Amino acid sequence: MNQLNETKPRGTEMKKGKLNGKVAVVTGASKGIGAGIAKQLAAEGASVVVNYASAKSDADKVVDQISKGGGKALAVQASVAKKADVEKLFSAAEKAFGKVDILVNNAGVYEFMPVEEVTEQQFHRMFDTNVLGLLLATQAALKHFNSDGGSIINVSSLASSLTPPTGVVYNATKGAVDAITRTLAKELGPKKIRVNSINPGMVITEGVVSAGFDKGDFRETFESQTPLGRVGQPDDIAPAAVFFASDDSKWITGETLLIAGGLR
Repeated sequence: MNQLNETKPRGTEMKKGKLNGKVAVVTGASKGIGAGIAKQLAAEGASVVVNYASAKSDADKVVDQISKGGGKALAVQASVAKKADVEKLFSAAEKAFGKVDILVNNAGVYEFMPVEEVTEQQFHRMFDTNVLGLLLATQAALKHFNSDGGSIINVSSLASSLTPPTGVVYNATKGAVDAITRTLAKELGPKKIRVNSINPGMVITEGVVSAGFDKGDFRETFESQTPLGRVGQPDDIAPAAVFFASDDSKWITGETLLIAGGLR
């Protein structure tokens, strides 16, 4: 999608929360973990830009839920793998809300296949979104953060350390995200910009359901190996994003937080 679609921000200021007065951009926020994070940030008082690649109706639903709860949100279409799209995304955020304080790099794609079946197309699709997209969004955010700094939250995956079979390319993208998190924490610290990573285990999202991973042997294997005995839900992940976005973590950067029910 090359065209940028946006609507006017809806909603009013919410009751005082940990993120009152802050503005957050959440990539890939039309559903799943991204939608959960967007709604939780808004519940804590942040104005939220809900980015989506193609699922406009889903993004509009997230905006509607936020505005009905008294929050401010705006849906903006952009492919994070395209620099021009990303720049338009942040321009729309600044136009609507005047600044950017928080970036959640959540947009991601995955595919699992034996190494013999990996194609160049699959490799570039995953790396373009999961790694290049994260870097492009970060570059753009740096132009919009003010002298107070900001918080960048990368959504990685337990896959980077668990390294399950048939995930060689996806695992590699998330290993890259972990390395980028640590590198940029050192590089951007002097600018008062903190960079941390959330690494979820298996979470039941629309994508997981559509792939059929929410039932059968795949899910049972994860549940049987997880000390807390269950897979995750988006609301298991979102509070960590609030923590990293807020002053509760003001002396924390370069960290990777596994949220996987104890699975290692």
